[in-house]
Amino acid sequence: MYASTRISESAFADIMGVSKRTLNTWKANGKYKYYQDIDGIGYFLMHELIDVPEIKEMAESSWDIEMQIKPLRPYTSIELFAGAGGLALGMDMAGFNHVMLNKWNADACQTLRYNKPDWNVVEGDIHNISFSHYQNKVDLLTGGFPCQAFSYAGNKGGFEDTRGTLFFELARAVKEINPKVFLCENVRGLATHDNGRTLKVIRNTIAELGYSLVEPRVLQTIKYQVPQKRERLIMVAIRNDIADKVTFKWPAPYHRIMTLRDALYAGELYDTDVPKSDGQKYPEKKRRVMEMVPMGGYWRDLPPAIQKEYMAGSYALEGGKTGMARRLSLDEPSLTLTCAPAQKQTERCHPLETRPLTVREYARIQTFPDKWQFAGNLTSQYKQIGNAVPVNLAYAIGRALIRLFNDIELI
Repeated sequence: MYASTRISESAFADIMGVSKRTLNTWKANGKYKYYQDIDGIGYFLMHELIDVPEIKEMAESSWDIEMQIKPLRPYTSIELFAGAGGLALGMDMAGFNHVMLNKWNADACQTLRYNKPDWNVVEGDIHNISFSHYQNKVDLLTGGFPCQAFSYAGNKGGFEDTRGTLFFELARAVKEINPKVFLCENVRGLATHDNGRTLKVIRNTIAELGYSLVEPRVLQTIKYQVPQKRERLIMVAIRNDIADKVTFKWPAPYHRIMTLRDALYAGELYDTDVPKSDGQKYPEKKRRVMEMVPMGGYWRDLPPAIQKEYMAGSYALEGGKTGMARRLSLDEPSLTLTCAPAQKQTERCHPLETRPLTVREYARIQTFPDKWQFAGNLTSQYKQIGNAVPVNLAYAIGRALIRLFNDIELI
């Protein structure tokens, strides 16, 4: 099935989690057989890489089987820090029934209510919300808590040392609800934050709450039918009275990498081309500069004099600054979306037109359905989408959790 499947250089580097420089070293020393087509575009062949575990996992993926996973009964869930609903929608698609979602931001709450009128959206500060009336009535608790600085004043590295952080509020919700399983998601940097001390406090807190933490894993969204290079740290914890009787299995990857072309045009991901929508505009001076950047290029592709003028004080600084004056490529996944597509440090220019990505293009890159609308002004909509968990990643994790709950149900 995969005998003639090509893997582009950038896709291979992304799958392996290495830099272009490392990939070039591999090519130079012949570690992996490398080809070029008549246009000089480099690629690898999947069947020749089948002994590479990351490639083998994709080639022999059980994705299609996992798509058939259905809940044995209606499983209930609560989501905290719900945002625009990326994680909640994916869990809903997998088969979870949300009994409550919490978010303090009014626009995000309006987004949730508009798209899912049947969801119980509780708007307000989590510090002021009691979860006691849900005790022993909810199967799953989920939340992508914002990562703030942790206090180590108590030197115990447990529940008390998380006071003042939003993780403490999530832990309090776990304590009050007593769900069978809870899931946290965060940026990959949480795994190494403060030399690993932050994650150690989280681990100790989870143990103190009476849960067993599945070894956390950083998931690359490109492996889960998301056309975007984004990574999320996923933590799954199972209540101790259940944990030794079941095993959580991580979701299988999709069999290929989705690109920006998949996001913007009709095909495997969407039935139609991306709908027209509002979007930010470049000032004329910046537009003239961006016009000179080729697809997939960035500031180093500008004429030398323009480079110096555009980069100003950043020109002589260390680092590649590859997000600056960056035009995306149709044939690669998008770079990680930020909260604004026209920030100078993290440019997200349309591959063919000289303009920032629109709201609906942003939403497609995060795999929201076209019918999912976002409340608030343009700035708020970009921020909601940029902060969201990609829907297809959440759906894949949701199916893995449904499989876990089905196993729990059969105990």
